[in-house]
Amino acid sequence: MELTRNLRHNAVARLKPTPPHSVPPDATIGDAVRLMRSKHVGCLLVCDGKVLVGILTERDVMTRVLAVGRPLSDTVDEVMTAQPRTVCSRDPIRRALARMEKGGYRHLPVVDDGGKPVGILSVKRVVHYLAEHFASAVYNQPPAPRDFPSHRGGA
Repeated sequence: MELTRNLRHNAVARLKPTPPHSVPPDATIGDAVRLMRSKHVGCLLVCDGKVLVGILTERDVMTRVLAVGRPLSDTVDEVMTAQPRTVCSRDPIRRALARMEKGGYRHLPVVDDGGKPVGILSVKRVVHYLAEHFASAVYNQPPAPRDFPSHRGGA
């Protein structure tokens, strides 16, 4: 199957990860949320200089900040996911998908050979990639896919 082969051989770079936006660990949660909103992104990388130390996602904000009533003046390093799993831009797409599935991640940092963040791989990018491989199945859906005939057709 072509998709299986492509997942093994195509590199993560083929998915065109989005450029990363980052904050330092001592940034306030409020500042991080404002940056996420202004950039229209679902996560920020937390970097100490050029070193990736964590990731802050919308899910982190919802579960570790809003759900427990934590003040937005607290720092990002108190609520981020520390030492996030990453993939290299040269890694096969299959590896990235396996890490996302196993960890339940919607965002995965992409790093270069030196560990410097170079992008964010999102589920949205993966869906676009899969749509390329199953174009006829994706684009040939009826206008209202939830509408079913009331009786069975045919003989």
